[in-house]
Amino acid sequence: MPLPRKPLASAEDVENAFYDAMARADLELMMALWADDEEIFCVHPGAPRLQGQAAIRESFEMIFERGPVHIRPHHLHVAHSVGCAVHSLIEEFKAPDDPNWQEAHIVATNVYMKTPQGWRMVSHHGSLAPGRPPEAPVVTSLGVLH
Repeated sequence: MPLPRKPLASAEDVENAFYDAMARADLELMMALWADDEEIFCVHPGAPRLQGQAAIRESFEMIFERGPVHIRPHHLHVAHSVGCAVHSLIEEFKAPDDPNWQEAHIVATNVYMKTPQGWRMVSHHGSLAPGRPPEAPVVTSLGVLH
């Protein structure tokens, strides 16, 4: 997926590009998806909160040094308004090159805001999920928030 040159039409577009950037270890695409604001923040599983473009970029540089990150997002729950969307989901993560590494499930919350440049990510927060997620996918939407 090329770098976004035009405003992204929806939070879903940004989310799809986010997981594509992870799968490609594409740092430039990853950072193009984040809002151009020092108030953005990211919490990787088991790690401290990172705030601002520089800290988030440095964290993804270190992650991508090991290569692509294979995550399958599912069990999406969406709450949205005209200018903000909150996605809660399960990320199924597996290191494909390590036969001794077991699959992990991460509970993630991604927050998107509509900006003059289109929809952009303002927060990603992931934490290890206890146990396995339910087998049946649940897709829900709260509709428009007040």
